[in-house]
Amino acid sequence: MQDHLLDIRNLKTYYPIRGGIIGSTRNYVRAVDDVSVTLRRGECLGLVGESGCGKTTLGKTILQLERATAGRILLNLKCGPGGGQQEDITSLRGKRLKRLREKFQIVFQDPSTSLNPRMLVKNIIGEALAIHHISRGRERILHVSSLMRSVGLSEDHLMRYPHEFSGGQRQRIAIARALSTNPDFIILDEPTSALDVSVQAQILNLLIDLKRELNLTYLFITHHLLVVEHISDRIAVMYLGKIVELAKTRDLFQGALHPYTIALLSAIPIPDPDSERRGIILTGDVPDPIDPPAGCRFHPRCEFARPACREEEPPLEDRGGGHYVACLRTEAVAARYGVRI
Repeated sequence: MQDHLLDIRNLKTYYPIRGGIIGSTRNYVRAVDDVSVTLRRGECLGLVGESGCGKTTLGKTILQLERATAGRILLNLKCGPGGGQQEDITSLRGKRLKRLREKFQIVFQDPSTSLNPRMLVKNIIGEALAIHHISRGRERILHVSSLMRSVGLSEDHLMRYPHEFSGGQRQRIAIARALSTNPDFIILDEPTSALDVSVQAQILNLLIDLKRELNLTYLFITHHLLVVEHISDRIAVMYLGKIVELAKTRDLFQGALHPYTIALLSAIPIPDPDSERRGIILTGDVPDPIDPPAGCRFHPRCEFARPACREEEPPLEDRGGGHYVACLRTEAVAARYGVRI
């Protein structure tokens, strides 16, 4: 049995749209709509998709920074060959939720806004140590210094403010802050998108080294497919609040089966001016998450769509080897692109 750290089942996160004099709920934005996925202990699961598809909302809901409308997030509390006790995170409140957050952390996209500009670095990193009563006094300073060294910075930087650092250094500080409580699981919400390309590579390599050394589990949220290919063990593709494809990284890049995933992969630039490959240009606009289309949500933009796609919502099914696809036309897609299923 796989050792699952998290088991997310039928998760929904809706935002109410209010109107009228009394502010009654008129409708909902379906940011995350019936998502089921597992995160294995020690892996990096990449989560990709267009802006607005619900990636960040899913991550925040896992951490309970946003409250789930429905569904369950089961945490495996006991590691072992036979599995262990599971606890539903969505039902936690108060002190129990606070204790859980020692083991769950997040690194946000832009360190220039996620770090308090009025706090010294030693206080930014040490704040979680104080909140969770992990260390104090001289021991806390030594702990913070050790964290700084682990992300490639010097303890000489402790008495500086965030604005005195480069973008890459600020993100290293944010990573050190996330590591301060010795977490098991870290959500990385586009941690390299605000950085120069050369700095992106340094941060990615740092995250890979830390994952290996500390046995961390990552949910890596991004829209950059080459970045997620470099760091992820598996990749989940999200479209309009739903996961439409989930597979091992190599399987996804060599044999994607969902038309949306294939379109995303075709948009990756090739560093060859003589290349004749052309990207797939999707027609139409992304549907409104307030009023998503019936059936398959991708059918208004899909060249393979048939009448059934407009009526029946495709389940996320295993097509072999842990390659999950939510598409009624998988055989036709596979035949077009020469993918064996």
